[in-house]
Amino acid sequence: MKELEECTLCPFKCKVNRAKGQLGRCKAGSKIKIGLDSIHYDEEPCISGKSGSGTVFFSNCNIKCTFCQNYIISCEGKGEEITIQELAKIFIKQQEKGANNINLVTGTPYVPQIIEAIKQAKKIGLTIPIIYNTSGYERVETLKMLEGYIDIYLPDFKYFDNELAKRLSNISDYREITQEAIKEMYRQVRKNQYDENGMLKKGMIIRHLIMPNNLQNSKDVLKWIKNNMPQDITISLMAQYFPTYKAKEKEEINRKLTQEEYDEVENYLFELGLENGYLQDLEENEESYVPKF
Repeated sequence: MKELEECTLCPFKCKVNRAKGQLGRCKAGSKIKIGLDSIHYDEEPCISGKSGSGTVFFSNCNIKCTFCQNYIISCEGKGEEITIQELAKIFIKQQEKGANNINLVTGTPYVPQIIEAIKQAKKIGLTIPIIYNTSGYERVETLKMLEGYIDIYLPDFKYFDNELAKRLSNISDYREITQEAIKEMYRQVRKNQYDENGMLKKGMIIRHLIMPNNLQNSKDVLKWIKNNMPQDITISLMAQYFPTYKAKEKEEINRKLTQEEYDEVENYLFELGLENGYLQDLEENEESYVPKF
């Protein structure tokens, strides 16, 4: 694929020739590599429902956060190389198992192959929504390639504070890149659409993971969303942080979030008047969502 010959799929724009074995920041090669495909039940209720979300975890994320909970797959590149045809068959298999959707996790390095797999899967019967589950750090040009293929965007908005982004993900322009990416995602899918069972068919949920000792970063993220996105935008305020991977070496984030920290950010969200989304129970190692606020 020509996009791999001088790769600029993500904002790092490494320009390496992946087709000839050169590796950039993400370490992805010319073939699709996945760490896991499974039915996942712990996403937001309108994503997982009772039947689960048909999730594909791609290896070799481009941002490699120091606190990544999937670091073995995303940062260390554990996984299996598969063909486009095999990926298409995985989509069909998940649909046959009753999954509500296909959930593509950190697929940025493989966008051209993912598009081809979606085309093939639709030819042989794929009908459920396609989710693009991303760090938020995306090139607008790459997102435009996905227009018409992605039904639901699940972007993170991790950092408003670029100094924090530099310390924890070695990215100096996360805020600016992610803001433009989120605007492009919303342009493509617009206001959320649900089926008769309350499952999301099309739209976007912006996720934010609260980090210990960095509450102002969270407040600034929420304030930007309030001031720059439609009033009906859906937000998922996440409490599931725990120190793993290299976070154990960083004093500022080497502990779990406290209830007081989560409550402070939650209260600020309500002060802003944001009206749509999910809160998360602060329980050990559990991704559990309370009803939409």
